[in-house]
Amino acid sequence: MTHTIVDRGPMKRNVALLSACLALSTTGVTVTAVVSALAGKMLAPDGMWTLPLALQFIGMTVMAIPANMIMNWIGRRAGFTLGQLIGIGGAFLSYYAIIELDYELLCVGGLLLGFHNAFWNGFRFAATETATESFKNKAISYVLAGGVISAIIGPEIAKFSKDLMAPATYAGSYLVIVLLCCITIAILQFIRIPRPKRHELKDTGRPLGQIIKQPTFIAAALAAAIGYGSMSLIMTATMPAMEICGFGFDESAFVIQWHAIAMFAPNFFTGSLIQRFGVLNVITTGIVLMFACIAVNLSGIEYLQFLSGLVALGLAWNFIFVGGTTFLTECYRSEERFKVQGLNDFIVYGMMSLSSLSSGILLQKFGWVAVNTAVILPILVVTAVMIWVRVLRNRQARSLSAAE
Repeated sequence: MTHTIVDRGPMKRNVALLSACLALSTTGVTVTAVVSALAGKMLAPDGMWTLPLALQFIGMTVMAIPANMIMNWIGRRAGFTLGQLIGIGGAFLSYYAIIELDYELLCVGGLLLGFHNAFWNGFRFAATETATESFKNKAISYVLAGGVISAIIGPEIAKFSKDLMAPATYAGSYLVIVLLCCITIAILQFIRIPRPKRHELKDTGRPLGQIIKQPTFIAAALAAAIGYGSMSLIMTATMPAMEICGFGFDESAFVIQWHAIAMFAPNFFTGSLIQRFGVLNVITTGIVLMFACIAVNLSGIEYLQFLSGLVALGLAWNFIFVGGTTFLTECYRSEERFKVQGLNDFIVYGMMSLSSLSSGILLQKFGWVAVNTAVILPILVVTAVMIWVRVLRNRQARSLSAAE
């Protein structure tokens, strides 16, 4: 696999800038995670309150492959800037929907925000395109570490801004997202990632069907999709579940805040853990933490259980998702990156869409226990796939040793 290599100064600068951009973008996502379901419930209290948030994931799914193709044609910086402009439109439309008490318009705004998310989720891959092979794992991890800032300030911004446009509760939160997108656009103009070379636009490498048959791709995509989907299913239902259990907005926002911190804080060392212990061991640790989250959530509905369960969920997501993303980079060549990344994100976002859409329905009809037990079987599937890949790799290692 070939990589574009640049000197370490621009490489580290790009990682720092992309990390700052991701911090701003994930702050917006954290704000919407806190307010979207509640805003939806305010406008349509009929069990479909998670639809605006689910449509964000659907938008990400629909735009995953087109966003990567657009960036292949016009370059990362221009593509990321376009995505932020779409985010401005979606956030402003959501603001206007709350002012007008228009649930359908809120859903359209959520869809546009999903299109926006599909672009900036490429920050993690963009970091590897100017990184040396030895720095690749850490580049992904450091960019995602920008989410720590969003985890700390996102829920606080949500609490501060929810009554900013009173009596239009939650409208001010979407205006904050407009501001975050504007700041991100300004920072993006300083990143330096070479546009794809002319021969890369013409030669896209091996057929996609050949690439996706690789055990590495199957394991990476499945781990990221089920890990993200399971996290989304439980996290989306948490704030409505806590409200049903009698907890206030500030208490619920605090739980989401620590969940987000647990998602992103490990990124300061996840890359190093992957280098030292291997990507399969890191993903397996995430699987164990996911089962720990389910066990805690099923043990009761006290505040401490919500808090500790969501912290375990955040840690599980980090190890599974960062591990899956790193694993994915092992299965494609430079000229294949956009189509493989696009397909991977399509699978991941599709699972997220299904999870977030079904979360509110599961919670309303069957309760908090059903939400948590629903992820057990998918996580067992990921466990089986990780064992399968380990067996294959051990066989390959033994074959190489015998050949020597």
